Amino acid sequence: MKINNIGSSGVNPYNREYNKIEQAKTANVNADKLEISSTAKELQQSLQIPAQRQAKVDELKIQVENGTYKVNAHDTAKSIIDFYFKK
Repeated sequence: MKINNIGSSGVNPYNREYNKIEQAKTANVNADKLEISSTAKELQQSLQIPAQRQAKVDELKIQVENGTYKVNAHDTAKSIIDFYFKK
């Protein structure tokens, strides 16, 4: 018994899949684009730290790095209590 033409001859399924991928790549030429709304830009500018606050932060940072920063336990406890009791 002789069996001819099993499967599709002359067709490489790997080539076919590769060609599909390449066509998909060339079809999606549009690059992604990001746009920031004017509201978001305004929020970014309003969140900038004022110079006076930044100076205080820099001073505290130097004290912490030098090991000279001392925590006032009374003030810390008072702030925690005020926060939780909404004073």
